[in-house]
Amino acid sequence: MNRRKFIKQNTQVALFAPFVPNLFLDNSISLEDKDQSEKPDWLIRLIKQNDTNLSNILQRFISDKESSNYGGVLDAYGMATAHSATSLIKTGLNALVSEESSFYGDQELVSSLIACSEFLKSVQHEDGTIDLVSTNFHSTPDTAFIVKWLAPGYRLLGESSISNKATLLTPLRQFLDKAGECLKIGGIHTPNHRWVVCSALAEMYKIDPDSGYLNRAEEWLAEKIDIDPDGQYNERSSYIYSSLSNRVLISTARGFDKPELLDYVRKNLEMTFYYLHPNGEIVTEASGRQDNSIIGTLENYYYPYRYLAIKDNNSQFAAACRLIEETAFAKITGFLHYFLEDPSLWQTLPGSSPLPIDYVKVFSHSGLTRIRRRDYDGSILLNSASFFTFHKKKAVIQGIRFASAFFGKGQFSSANMEQKNGKYILTSSLEGPYYQPLPVEHLPEDGDWEKMPRTLRPQSEVQKYTATVSIGEIAGGFELEIDIKGTDHVPLALELIFRPGGSFSGVEDHPDMEDVYYLKEGWGTYTAEGESIHFGPGIHSHKWVEIRGSLPRMSAPTVFLTGFTPFHHKIRIT
Repeated sequence: MNRRKFIKQNTQVALFAPFVPNLFLDNSISLEDKDQSEKPDWLIRLIKQNDTNLSNILQRFISDKESSNYGGVLDAYGMATAHSATSLIKTGLNALVSEESSFYGDQELVSSLIACSEFLKSVQHEDGTIDLVSTNFHSTPDTAFIVKWLAPGYRLLGESSISNKATLLTPLRQFLDKAGECLKIGGIHTPNHRWVVCSALAEMYKIDPDSGYLNRAEEWLAEKIDIDPDGQYNERSSYIYSSLSNRVLISTARGFDKPELLDYVRKNLEMTFYYLHPNGEIVTEASGRQDNSIIGTLENYYYPYRYLAIKDNNSQFAAACRLIEETAFAKITGFLHYFLEDPSLWQTLPGSSPLPIDYVKVFSHSGLTRIRRRDYDGSILLNSASFFTFHKKKAVIQGIRFASAFFGKGQFSSANMEQKNGKYILTSSLEGPYYQPLPVEHLPEDGDWEKMPRTLRPQSEVQKYTATVSIGEIAGGFELEIDIKGTDHVPLALELIFRPGGSFSGVEDHPDMEDVYYLKEGWGTYTAEGESIHFGPGIHSHKWVEIRGSLPRMSAPTVFLTGFTPFHHKIRIT
């Protein structure tokens, strides 16, 4: 194939392109199953970026034939593992078969990939599994991850005209076939593992239509897809595992001809529109996995959005693709194998239609309420100490939380939310009892305290504590009203936790703690990358910020407001 001249296409669309009319779509042409013969500009860019990634990985390749890890790749911790080897093989195969790559047909690369494939076989257990050395051993799901990464490259290499390819295909096939056996019988840990295993079975089924692959997938799929009425998967992992579930369900649907699985993907992709911040980042604070509260963009969703934008002629999915191209294009490179193997994805996207940017959306199953007003948004979270976040493009309050010294358990978190008079009300109630002597009939003979449970002791002097947060909209932002009643003179501290990188005015430095500030009165301002958040008024009744029983202070610029119960204060954020 001749290299296509570098043309300006999808990736030049600006951030607000999702909000323009359908300029690119010819509705008289069906996009379904239409392949494009030449690689588009965006794909060539990914191939070039893949070359850069490959060069970096090769610097960690173990080329010493005397080494026991010859052919392996060192990871960030200096270990040669199945996963670090896979990163070289996957990235290397993408480059090897792409005419636009500087590594196209490179025989030195072929030799390195053969050695790496032999290393991968050497760390594969007899049962076909590999280890994820950070946590999982003899792991079928982690083997499935590797299979779904390598199988497309194996097929691409097999269809290519690369010389000496058989010497590389052989060890790859040996690894894949052995891994396939463990996929037919092995177990899992987490909800998404089921669909990862199904996708790996589907990838193997494309190579070898063994009915054992299909039968095992049917067993997992019989459990039904774990998606709630909101459109979120069980783990609520908006950055990592929801997007992963979308990708592997597409692979499973295609490999086993189960188009009904695509409906779950569509539902999640539509829900994700309402998880977007104005700067293209994704809400992660409601996640039940390790991506909770990390800064993440939408790159992991690019393949599902592009696949279904073209398949369904969906202009909103196309708009999401263009948003990703504008905000996170370089991060798409890890999914290059999807695009190399499926030329139908090379087509020009449909035109864009607007993504939602002005809404209130309650995701009751995730304990998340999203309020977006074009250029700013707020998130209200249940069962979270950080119960509110505020994004104004690059200026961000990562969380608001407060704690009192009420018996060392006064960190505020609410399990329920009530909507009343246009406001969102969160509540937490606590008790702090004292305990009377144990009734004589329950006294142990040996005076062992552990044999005298509090549940058997009468209570007295029971202290009460009720904290209520009412969140309402105001012009340009939000007002938070905090009301705490019950036991008097309990010290408390309210935290406004900002994303690092900006500067403050109107606040006072803590005398001893770095990145800690007081808002004693009036208004404060936080400015980052030309955008400012204004907050106040302040209140300052004491200096204590590390309240006993509170969560550790976060490693981020934090402004404290302090007081005592009874406490009633309104703070505005715009």
